[in-house]
Amino acid sequence: MPSKVFSAAIVGLDAELIEVEVDTNYGLRCFNIVGLPDKAIQESKERVAAAIKSSKFQGPAQQPIKVLVNLAPADIKKQGSLYDLPIALGYLLDTDQTKFEPSDKIFVGELSLDGKLRPVRGVLSFVLLAKEKGKKEIILPVANAPEAALIKGLKVIGVESLNQAIQYLENKKEIFPYKISNLEIKPKNNEDIDLKWIKGQSNAKRALEIAAAGAHNLLMTGPPGTGKTLLAKALASILPCLSFEESLEVTKIYSVSGFLPKSSALMQIRPFRSPHHSSSEVSLIGGGTPPRPGEITLAHRGVLFLDEFPEFHRDVLESLRQPLEEGRITILRAKHCLSLPARFTLVAASNPCPCGHHGDPERNCTCSSSQIQKYRRKLSGPLMDRIDIFVDVPSLNYDKLTTSKQETASNIIREKVEKAREIQKQRFASSAESEYRILTNAEMNIPLIKKYCQIDGKSQSFLRNYVDSGKLSARGYHRILKVSRTIADLFESENIQFDHISEALMYRIKD
Repeated sequence: MPSKVFSAAIVGLDAELIEVEVDTNYGLRCFNIVGLPDKAIQESKERVAAAIKSSKFQGPAQQPIKVLVNLAPADIKKQGSLYDLPIALGYLLDTDQTKFEPSDKIFVGELSLDGKLRPVRGVLSFVLLAKEKGKKEIILPVANAPEAALIKGLKVIGVESLNQAIQYLENKKEIFPYKISNLEIKPKNNEDIDLKWIKGQSNAKRALEIAAAGAHNLLMTGPPGTGKTLLAKALASILPCLSFEESLEVTKIYSVSGFLPKSSALMQIRPFRSPHHSSSEVSLIGGGTPPRPGEITLAHRGVLFLDEFPEFHRDVLESLRQPLEEGRITILRAKHCLSLPARFTLVAASNPCPCGHHGDPERNCTCSSSQIQKYRRKLSGPLMDRIDIFVDVPSLNYDKLTTSKQETASNIIREKVEKAREIQKQRFASSAESEYRILTNAEMNIPLIKKYCQIDGKSQSFLRNYVDSGKLSARGYHRILKVSRTIADLFESENIQFDHISEALMYRIKD
């Protein structure tokens, strides 16, 4: 009977259980792997053979034996080097060189030629799968143990080599399950750039505060060198810490993508992604062969900053419309259907024209009217309608730039943002209408807007004028209400006031 051990395969961001079946028979020496393996798995037979020999066992090359490895189910594409350890253990089981019970365990790990184990990607997904399938243990490289230990209720055994794994499985060596300390999962803030470093620009800073409090999309427009990029980067310093549940969501994405920092098993700082304007559609929204998460998924629960917004290819920008509305991206290909989370805050920066000085009272614009129109046409109406806050970032004179006046520090603004976020968390925790977990005002659907964004008669008449005149679309109307709700939360007001509506409209309509 062939031996069987269990491993896993990454499909999108989730994992599927894989049975690694190994059958050995005496005959003409050969080593075959079937079950839709990629090139890295095909090459694993050389790594496995060398690692078994280095670990003082009888390898396939040392005896006349045929080895057949089947990765089942055979219709799932398998990728990566994580099957080295289960293949080696399956071979040793089938050739009676070791004895252990593999049915309640999952094995992942890449083998080096001397039998040592190297870390692999996607471990958090594997642990969640093991727990879902009722497995009791996961045995993996010791470098991956801190990440795996984030999920409770499963024995996480980190091993350094194939020999150590065998000794543990044969009860010859005791290895205690890895436990993660509270210190390792303590949330952190990104404080690389403080808002107090930026002089003036009070309107832009207020817009950043509102955007951070409600996770609203923001577009900053102004001449070159006025601080748009610095303001966008400073937004990260006023965002609240990731909750543990959010950290797990983000960690899972970064683990599968291979971007998880080596210094930490958990993503503790909100993502801030800033792709170049020459980025392709696939790099931004995800896809490729095999399908991989794009920048919008890597920015999940964080910020996606698009500098030089109109310089991005038009089809790239238009591909943002669905994820901005739904918080997910669905990628359909001939052989794949992938749904990835993309609940990010879009922050964009743009010049008013190609030269950047249109409307600047101090410098003359050198662009023709046709150039300006062509530049602005890159940003379509439907895309702009999905942005909540528009703010101008004007040039500063010398006196404002060199003033000794102290600006408000990021930590002070962050305290207000955290209070507003806590109000939203409590509000939506008791909401029965939400079909999925809502954390911020920007995520409200129509029933929730009707419930939590009630306004008085004066505010209704005020908004009616803009809707009836065509200056405000139906989507724009609902986004005004969401932003107004966030402004009210910043003031810790239970009801939306006329002043809150007026301020939200000021960031939306430019007469």
